Amino acid sequence: MSDPFFHPVSGFDLPRFAGVPTFMRLPHVPLDDARLQDVQIGLIGTPWDGGTTNRPGPRHGPRQLRDMSTMIRAQNGATHIRPFELANCADLGDVAPNPAGLEDSMTRITAFYDQVTEAGILPLTAGGDHLCSLPILRALARATPLGMIHFDSHTDLFHSYFGGTMYTHGTPFRRAVEEELLDPKRVVQIGIRGTTYDSEDRDFAKSVGIRIIPIEEFHVRGVEDVMAEAKEIVGSSKTYVSYDIDFVDPAYAPGTGTPEVGGPNSYQAIQVARMLDGVHIVGADLVEVSPPFDTGGATAFLGASIMFEMLCNMAQNLTSD
Repeated sequence: MSDPFFHPVSGFDLPRFAGVPTFMRLPHVPLDDARLQDVQIGLIGTPWDGGTTNRPGPRHGPRQLRDMSTMIRAQNGATHIRPFELANCADLGDVAPNPAGLEDSMTRITAFYDQVTEAGILPLTAGGDHLCSLPILRALARATPLGMIHFDSHTDLFHSYFGGTMYTHGTPFRRAVEEELLDPKRVVQIGIRGTTYDSEDRDFAKSVGIRIIPIEEFHVRGVEDVMAEAKEIVGSSKTYVSYDIDFVDPAYAPGTGTPEVGGPNSYQAIQVARMLDGVHIVGADLVEVSPPFDTGGATAFLGASIMFEMLCNMAQNLTSD
């Protein structure tokens, strides 16, 4: 049973539109706070989009996700999991990026997550663009390469952009494989679609053993069958979950920088996260929410809801370890 200090503020005690917003109304516990040693799952913002190559804005994602996450309540309506009673959860604040320095920002992100992992805390991150995942993995995979379940409309496996730029939101998992942060044979990418320049990314995936499940196969097979295969691929070993909001069809999640039509609906978006039950998750992220394109905040609310589903599974896993 978790410490009541780490329970979120109830909407019956303080209206959801009032107070300082934190992720899911949890207490804010900075890295230098004495209570950090009691935190089991830390929700973190990485407000940085230095790897974005087209429409910017994900740097504003964590703030919008925090605001919309105040609508999250204590119990999962489908699984009845009450994550805040299973684990001590807290908002650990934001990494402070350098908006003028790409490599410096990645160093700062890794240093932040080094402290989180050294404290034994499982991180659940709100991005930021997808390049944020690389410096996070550098901290989480220091001891051993991780498996990964990756929801996206893009593989993010490209070698480089613009004639040699190695670090963009389209390259993080190519770098992660090269740096042996990910075990490619335990990586599955779900929902890949859209027009392409060439097949370089898919050729690389095939050469190293990454399993790509394109959106056409996803729709034909259905969520349950696809997720069963994904869990078989990563097995029982340590796994990272990376969820790009552009996995979801832009009819349901328009607030993102590189939308692709033909994706899953919002219910399927929740389903795949819910079906991560039993996966040995050592960290997860939800990235690429771009508030400037998110009229009414629907994308951010969906993103916060997906984070809650991942949090439920992470908390449940702690009780079964």
